[in-house]
Amino acid sequence: MTHPLRLRNFRLLFISRTMSTLSDALVPTALSLAVVQVTGSATLLAVVLGCALGTRLVLLPVAGAVADRFNTRLVALAADLTRMVTQAVVAVELLGDDPSVTHIAIAQAVAGAASAVGLSNLSPLVTKIVPAAGEQRIKANSLMSVAKSVSLLAGPALAGTLIFAVGYGWVFVVDATAFGISAALMLTVRLTEAAPAPRARTSIRADLTEGFAEVRARDWYWTSLIAHAVWNFVANILLTLGPLIAVKRLGGEGAWVAVTQAGGIGLLAGSLLSGWARPKRPVLVGNIALASYALPLGLFAAGAPVPLLVAGYGVALAALGFLNPTWDTTVQTVIPQGVLARVSSYDWLVSLAAQPLGVVLAPVALSLWGERVPFAAAAVLVAVVCVGTAAVPGVRNLRLDREAPAHPGPAAEEAGAAAGDGAEAVRESGEGTKTPA
Repeated sequence: MTHPLRLRNFRLLFISRTMSTLSDALVPTALSLAVVQVTGSATLLAVVLGCALGTRLVLLPVAGAVADRFNTRLVALAADLTRMVTQAVVAVELLGDDPSVTHIAIAQAVAGAASAVGLSNLSPLVTKIVPAAGEQRIKANSLMSVAKSVSLLAGPALAGTLIFAVGYGWVFVVDATAFGISAALMLTVRLTEAAPAPRARTSIRADLTEGFAEVRARDWYWTSLIAHAVWNFVANILLTLGPLIAVKRLGGEGAWVAVTQAGGIGLLAGSLLSGWARPKRPVLVGNIALASYALPLGLFAAGAPVPLLVAGYGVALAALGFLNPTWDTTVQTVIPQGVLARVSSYDWLVSLAAQPLGVVLAPVALSLWGERVPFAAAAVLVAVVCVGTAAVPGVRNLRLDREAPAHPGPAAEEAGAAAGDGAEAVRESGEGTKTPA
């Protein structure tokens, strides 16, 4: 088997998406510090960050419909070029004498929309470059996940280094340049774009409805999305209350830094593991692995010492690192190509929408019940919901193996048999799912 990085087009895609991911990872830290430096206002900071996050969240389903309608490579190119321009606008503002927060907010709103398109379009890019046969695709997704993990770890540190070295404005010059390089690399990528099947012209609303029908038709998919949303919700409870507990009770900021560093190492280790382990029931194994987030939550609730918290959080994030590429590979194998971006956009929508809810509710729970109850309740919730998906027939019975016939969803007649290239097949249970007659 040829390693994915030996494939020229995947190698270019990998470098391009790594540049794009790292560029995205630079923005939150640099933007937050820059706006605070310029305005000194927490309200204006919330407005600017809200513009970026809000447009990305609201437009995700539409972004998925756009990504499914047009040439995959051109969509990725347009998303990178748009973010290059928006970050260049921010750089010009910050390098000027009188930065306009309004202009910065508008630029970030547009960048958020482009980010939504980029997120929805990633899975179609991988499927059109890396064959589904053998282990190539899971290894490719594992590599993409490793790159994302490293970018998330390195992004804030790199942003801080650049701020101290050259100033806020030049961080966004670097960011815009990185997006430009990513776009240039996408120009050289060649995808196996099949000629689209003839189809009636439909509205965006109809496309969204079709994408939602694909989600609803698969009990393993939508129940897993609920579990993933719960995971994101409780994770943000821990990320909100954890630093406070560390400072008050665990000896200071160093304890929290140790916990988060362990999480980063675990995330990277789990991503690497996913390229080697190939469970036959990937959704079942991945969802049960996610339940391990109850471990650090329970340890915080019990007032455990720092070494145990570090170990527990490392294990929990390793499970996430394992799940992400495993889930991506499964979705890319099962979901028809013609609706893949829309289905992926609903996945991102549900996961991202749950994050601010945890941030908002965590302080409320802390003030009402103290520090132990929110952690304990969150631990029980994530364990019950993630393990509970095992009761769903589709979760238990969805297999990736080499014998069973593919089981298409509602869009299969239109999109064709996009579940693989024949060497690897899918066994997707009909029990508990809505399938065409």
